[in-house]
Amino acid sequence: MREQSNQIMQLNDGARVLIYSHDSFGLGHLRRCRTIAHALVEKYKSLSVLIISGSPIIGSFDFRARVDFVRIPGVIKLHSGEYTSLALHIDLQQTLALREAIILSTARSFNPDIFLVDKEPTGLQGEVVETLRQMKQQGCVNILGLRDVMDDPQSLKEEWERKKAVPVIENSYDRIWVYGPREMGNPISAIKLSVGTLEKIRYTGYLRRHVPAERKQPSPVDTEIPFYLITTGGGGDGVELVDWVLRAYEQHNVLMRAVIVLGPFMPADDQVEFNARANKLDNVEALTFDSNIEFLMRDAVGVVAMGGYNTFCEVLSFDKKAVLVPRYTPREEQLVRVRNAAKLGLVNMLDAKRYPEASLMARALNGLADQPNPSAVMDPGMLDGLDRVADLVEPLIQSADRVDGARIVKA
Repeated sequence: MREQSNQIMQLNDGARVLIYSHDSFGLGHLRRCRTIAHALVEKYKSLSVLIISGSPIIGSFDFRARVDFVRIPGVIKLHSGEYTSLALHIDLQQTLALREAIILSTARSFNPDIFLVDKEPTGLQGEVVETLRQMKQQGCVNILGLRDVMDDPQSLKEEWERKKAVPVIENSYDRIWVYGPREMGNPISAIKLSVGTLEKIRYTGYLRRHVPAERKQPSPVDTEIPFYLITTGGGGDGVELVDWVLRAYEQHNVLMRAVIVLGPFMPADDQVEFNARANKLDNVEALTFDSNIEFLMRDAVGVVAMGGYNTFCEVLSFDKKAVLVPRYTPREEQLVRVRNAAKLGLVNMLDAKRYPEASLMARALNGLADQPNPSAVMDPGMLDGLDRVADLVEPLIQSADRVDGARIVKA
C-alpha cells in the first residue's frame, strides 16, 4: 500500500475548490466532504476549500485552516419520500428557491477552479443545475463524486431518469470520481452513458480516515476498559439496531462492554428510552453524539454498525473487526456494500430481517472479538482514495492562476 505523503505542495496562489453537499438528513455526505477537504488543504498549501451544506449540525465539527462552510437552509425527507423545510416556517418551494440562490451566489463570488458535487448529480431537486452550467461556462472544472455503491442498479436508473440526471452528467460534468475500488463494483452499471462520459470515470479507492491530532473535548467514556462501539451514524434510521443490541444485553450473557452512540438525528423519545435501558445494564453506556468518534472507533475492540459509507471507511482504516447490519430501505446501498464486503471476508453481516432475534445478536457480539481483522484480506491500495483524489486535483488547480482573486485560465 502506498504510504501517504505528508509533503505540503506549493501550487498557484489562491487555488479554490467548492464542494456541494445537500445533506437533507444524516452525517454521511458532510463527513465525506470534510474528509476530502482536509486532505486537500493538507497537501496543497495555497488551496482553499469552501463547503456548501444543508446539515443543521455542520457547526459542531472542527475544520482545518483554509476550510470553511456556508450553511444553506435545511430540508428533511419524510417517511413518505417527500421533503419539507427543516426550520423555516415557509413553503418548501420557497426554501428550495432560497437554497438555489445561495448556492449560485456563493459559487459566483467564490469563483472556484473546481466544483465538486457529492452524490446528487443535479443537487436536491435540481438546485445545482444552473450553478453547474454557469461554472462550466467560466472555465471551472465540474466533478461528480459518487460513493462506491449508490443503490440497487435498477433503482438508481429509475431515480436518475425521474431527476433527468443523465443529460446533466453528459453536458455539465468534466470528471466522475468513484470513491471506492473497482472490485466493489460499478455503482452506475445500469446507467446508459456515452463513451466519452464513461471515459471520465476514475476509481479512487476508499477514503482513508485518521484520528485527529487531538480531542477538543474529553472522551465521553472511559476507553481504558475494553468495549464494543455500536454506532448508528446520524441515528435517524438506527432505532432497530440499537434496540436489537440492547435486547441482546438484556436477555443474554454478552461479555464485552458496549458503548452505544445513538446519533443526533435519532428521535428524542427513542433516545430517552434507550438511555433508560442502558442505565439498567452494568456493561452498557449510551451517548447521543461524539464529533470525534474516530477516537472511539480507534480504541474499540470491535464495531457494530449499519454499513454506511463513512462507517465502512472507518472500519477499514482502523482495521476493526465488525458486525454490520445494513438497512434495506429507502435504498439498498448499504445492503449491496456489506454483502460485497462480507464475500471478501472484510466484515461479518447480520441480516436486518432477523430483527429482533436477541439470541442471534448475542452470538454475533460474543463472536466479534474472534473475527479476523479486515487487513487479513484487504487488497493493497483499497484505502488510497485520498491520495488518488489529491493526485487527480493537482493538474486541475495548476491550470489556472489568479490576479486579485480573479481566475485566469491558461491556454
